[in-house]
Amino acid sequence: QVQVAESGGGLVQPGGSLTLSCTASGTDFRLYTMGWFRQAPGKQRELVGEIYTSSHTDYPDSLKGRFTISRDNNKNTMFLQMNSLKPEDTAVYYCRVEFWGKQYWGQGTQVTVSS
Repeated sequence: QVQVAESGGGLVQPGGSLTLSCTASGTDFRLYTMGWFRQAPGKQRELVGEIYTSSHTDYPDSLKGRFTISRDNNKNTMFLQMNSLKPEDTAVYYCRVEFWGKQYWGQGTQVTVSS
């Protein structure tokens, strides 16, 4: 069982930046494939981006250039740097860990972009 926890959400003005963190338990963190997802009210959960064991990252075309995912294997932590935030980025952001065919999710952290 892998315990996953997100942090760093909050209220930010349009055009601002925010960094989210995701910590995952276990001694095999460097073997985890990890991803960020988000879910806005009334909408389906969508992929924000993924980072693989090689630290290669992949993003939907709509988010390329504004969002950056990174990981620190020594701290069992993944990060999501979000820049030029828009009101439509408002959502609950979730972290997902994939390991040996299983998926583990955090509880999510709320990001609200509003003036």
